[in-house]
Amino acid sequence: MDRRSRLRRLAGVGTRFLIVGGLSTLIEVGAFNLFVYAFGWNLVVAKIAASLVALINAYIGNREWAFKDRDRRGRVAEILLFLAVNLICTGLGAGIVWLGAELVQGSTGRAPGPALVNIVNLASIAIIVVVRFFLYHYVVFRRTPKPAPVSPAD
Repeated sequence: MDRRSRLRRLAGVGTRFLIVGGLSTLIEVGAFNLFVYAFGWNLVVAKIAASLVALINAYIGNREWAFKDRDRRGRVAEILLFLAVNLICTGLGAGIVWLGAELVQGSTGRAPGPALVNIVNLASIAIIVVVRFFLYHYVVFRRTPKPAPVSPAD
């Protein structure tokens, strides 16, 4: 496959990944705000719980649409890899939210309000999107390399 075809295919996968991610982000942001502002949860706990709610949509959308043409290594192994990647990404996202809130509080002397909390949360999501795409593309839903053709002389 030539470079142009590979880039076109990568762009298609990337676009589908971003659509699934956009929907998952809406779910995550909605759940995060519900947990924090309706239920009064701690920011980090709310971030982790909201990420887990969005995770269900993300797996189904990515497996069945964004990476549908990828090899299936077995549902259990794939789900375990998906969960491991998302555990890492959820921890990283929660750490970014915590650090952002601490930096805002340290620089202003007061806890950040809803607007700043959501800006920090969206920044964490943007960073995690890039990390997730590469991990999904190269680890979770990877392609199995095609075997080299056997020459007739062999």
